[in-house]
Amino acid sequence: MLKIRLGVAPAAGTGPAEFAGLARRLEEAGVDSLWLSELVYSPEVDPMIGMAHALARTSRLKVGTGVAILPGRHPVLVAKQLLTLAGLAPKRVLPVFGLRPARTAEHDLFPVPPGRRAAVFDESLVLLRRLLEEDSVSFSGAFFEVSEVSLGPRPAKRLDVWLGGSAPAALRRTGRLADGWLGSFHTPSQAREARLAIQQAAAEAGREIEEDHFGLSLVVADRGVPDELAAVAARRRPGVPVSDLVATSWAEARRLVEQHIEAGLSKFVIRPGHGDFEGFLEKFQAELVPLQN
Repeated sequence: MLKIRLGVAPAAGTGPAEFAGLARRLEEAGVDSLWLSELVYSPEVDPMIGMAHALARTSRLKVGTGVAILPGRHPVLVAKQLLTLAGLAPKRVLPVFGLRPARTAEHDLFPVPPGRRAAVFDESLVLLRRLLEEDSVSFSGAFFEVSEVSLGPRPAKRLDVWLGGSAPAALRRTGRLADGWLGSFHTPSQAREARLAIQQAAAEAGREIEEDHFGLSLVVADRGVPDELAAVAARRRPGVPVSDLVATSWAEARRLVEQHIEAGLSKFVIRPGHGDFEGFLEKFQAELVPLQN
């Protein structure tokens, strides 16, 4: 049986002042996990700093990035951050990485050689995984070179690295190089196809991804779909009704989550489509938490 777990993300525009007490509030409410997006030109907290704060304020809550950008960052520095967090909060750090920022205006903040972002991502992942799993790493690639790098103690439980993305190349990359997948703006049938494509790529690479390492980020817009969200959904999935990608009520949220579970997904990040987080959390606990097992 798949282990079904549901976490939440802060409402859009949640700044440091509003975020400060959020992690403890979620732990008190029994929420499984908190997920932080990388949105630089916004009030929202930096995901790595936000993770550190949330983990320090709690003892059980898991905290993840959903998603952070890896190409444009040095993998050694990222590995050091993750190993530090995992050492301070064992079994509660859930890194998910993506290829490029969701907002075009932020692309230049993560510089890579022109036309080589995918290649940098692949090499970054290979080096990152080795740094997380080996005591000493020497590596020579097209973009990175390190010699006998040791970053200190590694956690007793191996730190999984998940990826986002929906393009065929992104799904193949997940199968070849990652431990799991967190999608977004997928219908249940599209999510099933993505899962199968990832599993096929993993098998071709001589790997296997655990069956409960497939998830989805889902927005609940029960007070109407904001124009910006509708535009993102249309851009990501042209021709697909927004109601198939965004839950427009809590009953629809439950229906979509159940259908994604049938499609083989088991981990969910539920995002509010409005700013009333307390109201959102109350509905989340009543309508969706009972789906956990």
